[in-house]
Amino acid sequence: MRRPLHLLLAAALSAAALGLATTPSASASASASASPARPDNVVAAAGNQPYASYWYPNTILDWDPATDPDARFNRSRVPLAPRVSDPALKANANARAGEGEVVSLVSFAPTSNNPSQGSSDPRYYAFGHWQYVDKLVFWGGSAGEGLILAPNPTVIDAAHRNGVKVYGTVFFPPTAYGGQIQWVRDFVQKSGTRYPVAEKLAQVARHYGFDGWFVNQETAGGDTALATEMRNAMRYARSLGPVEFMWYDAMTESGSVSWQDALTSANDAFLQEGSQRTSDSMFLDFGWGASALDSSRTLARSLGRSEYELFAGVDTEANGYNTGVPWSAVFPDGRPHTTSLGLYRPEWTHNSSTDRADSYAREARFWDGANGDPSDTTTTSSWKGLATYVAESSPVTAKPFVTSFDAGQGDFYHSGGVRVSSSGWNNLSLQDVPPTYRWLVRSGGTKLKPSIDFTDAYEGGSALRLTGVLDAVNTVRLYQSRLPVAADTKLSVVVKTPAAGPTRLKAAVSFTDSPTTFTTLDLGSTTTTGWERRTLDLSAYAGKTVAQIGLQTTGTTASYDIKVGQLALYDGTVDAPSAPTAPTVLGSTDTGAATKSLRLAWTASSAGDVHHYEVYRRDPDGGRTFLGATPNDSYFVPKLERAGTEASTTLDVEAVSTEFGRSPAASTTVTWSATAGTNLALNRPATASGQCNGAETPAKAVNGSVSGGTGDKWCTTTTAKWLEVDLGSPRALDRFVVKHAAAGGESADWNTRDFRIEVRDSTTAAWTTAVTVTGNTAATTTHPVSVTARHVRLTVTRPTQTTDPAARIYEFEAWGS
Repeated sequence: MRRPLHLLLAAALSAAALGLATTPSASASASASASPARPDNVVAAAGNQPYASYWYPNTILDWDPATDPDARFNRSRVPLAPRVSDPALKANANARAGEGEVVSLVSFAPTSNNPSQGSSDPRYYAFGHWQYVDKLVFWGGSAGEGLILAPNPTVIDAAHRNGVKVYGTVFFPPTAYGGQIQWVRDFVQKSGTRYPVAEKLAQVARHYGFDGWFVNQETAGGDTALATEMRNAMRYARSLGPVEFMWYDAMTESGSVSWQDALTSANDAFLQEGSQRTSDSMFLDFGWGASALDSSRTLARSLGRSEYELFAGVDTEANGYNTGVPWSAVFPDGRPHTTSLGLYRPEWTHNSSTDRADSYAREARFWDGANGDPSDTTTTSSWKGLATYVAESSPVTAKPFVTSFDAGQGDFYHSGGVRVSSSGWNNLSLQDVPPTYRWLVRSGGTKLKPSIDFTDAYEGGSALRLTGVLDAVNTVRLYQSRLPVAADTKLSVVVKTPAAGPTRLKAAVSFTDSPTTFTTLDLGSTTTTGWERRTLDLSAYAGKTVAQIGLQTTGTTASYDIKVGQLALYDGTVDAPSAPTAPTVLGSTDTGAATKSLRLAWTASSAGDVHHYEVYRRDPDGGRTFLGATPNDSYFVPKLERAGTEASTTLDVEAVSTEFGRSPAASTTVTWSATAGTNLALNRPATASGQCNGAETPAKAVNGSVSGGTGDKWCTTTTAKWLEVDLGSPRALDRFVVKHAAAGGESADWNTRDFRIEVRDSTTAAWTTAVTVTGNTAATTTHPVSVTARHVRLTVTRPTQTTDPAARIYEFEAWGS
């Protein structure tokens, strides 16, 4: 992406921190012949963290989902939902439906080290305004890590549930960021009439379940022939289908990199070439104005393409909603939209925030406007919010529809109102469809305040909360929908009040024959202070179609406070799926004296519609602890803790239906070692081939710490690289653990790639190789052994994933008794 010069340096620093563009010079020299980023090796297949896939053009040719141990964990099982957008129900009178679309280019994490299925960090960019977005680009790629980045399944799951298409990224950096024109030539290499890299792009998208690729070619040095082959490669991939492409306005038909800020005769062949459709859309660089967009629209139409397949780019990475945008050029008042809109890095709302509440406030300002009301975006700021221009779309088009207002992150996890985990988490695969309107409240008096509440939940980590002074009827519009009512259709609401008594709350629905008129059904009173369910019969409205779902309050009280834990509209009784079968531990890795990480897999339920699977451990007291969930048939458990001296732990996997009925559990067992063992290398005398500086000594690799900053490691650039530890006497060892660069917070590019571990009983004995590893990418590696030794030595033969010459070891552990 081109920047004005004064922003370029700031962008470079930001990109370096995130692993997206600029990297240290050694890393930037990574060649196209580098090994695949996700190799099939023992280390990756054990029980370590799986990551989203990334490659160079040549290394993607070696990718095979049958041999990539992470591939199973990177699949999305959620299909793309259809959406509706009724112009009569748009929040803002100025907004338009069915015209300009919005694409969001978002970096959720660095290119490398991007966990496949969420993580334990509750502070995450859990995007919640899908109703204004049509496409999402999973932005990333760098010269030092890989140029081709596939989206992780959590983002695909959440986007598809909301009817939003997801694209991976193909990023050829400018030469200033380490770009090499050979990588572009590798991308378009041919085998007969085939384009092998393009074939892989189509295969990856199909296997992982996403929709296409965003191609950003900014590397200088091309020519007309290379530009022609770029177009041919995209057309070839599209012919293998279904896979879409969005082209970025950088490389022109001459092969040079020259941003047009418009669709012009210099780049239009990348959209349409005669009768041939090259790409499905184009992202126009940031320097456009009204004249450029007007001419772009005219040219697109002359090519037989819609102007709404052109996305006028807006760079919000640095300033978010403080960015100056010529809005009237793309969304003119009172006239049809000129083109669509492209947003680059709108996660500024999260990255610039101080905490979760601030992040949500900034996101609301960005999308809904300054007043927290998408129907009233009046402000003196030029940034009125996207709700001003684009009408909301909703995926609530099929029954059952269930929402627990789960934001996809939290500080705990609840199941049926019961706390089953007190650990923080994020996992967008579990995010419910967010409310269509954030927030629309109509009142003849004081408006109540809706919010997503992270202090309580019925399912997941959050709930809907209504608070404030209740002095008049309040109607809260939540979801636009298109749900047919049958004779057995029910509407279920789960609520909680601070004290037993009247809820002063009604469920509110409107129907398509009069979509703005609400019919209400009273929820009555509560009898406890816990979660209570009210199930309402909608049979009287059979034959109608629900257009909106909301809530309405009545009565008065000085301090109204009610939580809504779930809304559900379904037919008949709540269905439970059949249980999954054959849960299996694919691999486990000891991460501490009494902790493991695990890779689990199972056979999907044979009957019933499954929303997701939940994984639990059985506790010694008879209870269960939630470990995580996924719509997939495999799950990575980042931390299983041993309870006391238990010899084994039983894991349960249960299916949760789309109506939130639960199957019986299927179980498997994890066995613990007879003794937890001891890290016998801890604080023992250590020597090495050398060290990078006076602080990064061999002792740092046996001090039991990885959290003391980037100096809390042993580092060396010597030609021969070895670290030796004297255990004091011959000891029985059952495993070695090595913690590499990323375990201490450094780039995964610097994780040790090739190494061996050797042992001997005395200083005069010959070294014996106990462990050999090639192609490692993991931050922490565990190596089971059965040896006796006094001296142990780690020898590094390839220190990093790149040409960087330094070995970086944060801990070298020898476990035994």
